[in-house]
Amino acid sequence: MKKKIYLKVNTDLTASPQVLFWFEQMNHPPIPNKEIWWQCQTLLMEGFTNIVEHAHKNLPIDTPIELEAVRVNKYIEIRIWSQGERFDLEEKLRQIAEFEENYQDRGRGLKIMSTIADKLSYEPTADNRYCLFISKYY
Repeated sequence: MKKKIYLKVNTDLTASPQVLFWFEQMNHPPIPNKEIWWQCQTLLMEGFTNIVEHAHKNLPIDTPIELEAVRVNKYIEIRIWSQGERFDLEEKLRQIAEFEENYQDRGRGLKIMSTIADKLSYEPTADNRYCLFISKYY
């Protein structure tokens, strides 16, 4: 089984319900483990939110964010393309405090993503964008 879906939205957190509704297509047939499906949704929304709030923070609201989800046999891949500044994901993850040491209301998204994703990367693309890649086995 292989399923692939695509979505383009503006740089706006009000698109979050649309993004979640779009992603729901990946859960047909349902992933047997509900906790894994919740983790996939969390990965998607943390990634989308980080792109809006950080990568695109100085860009116009009509700057597109493109999303792709692929479900193959026992895993889901999520790709989110952004047009923001260069960002070193690995370096940032090394700098982030562990959960127990982070008493802030915010700033845990990347740590959450790195903990629950099986693969996580943020790489430049040939067309001068960046691609946040997330993979989760179920």
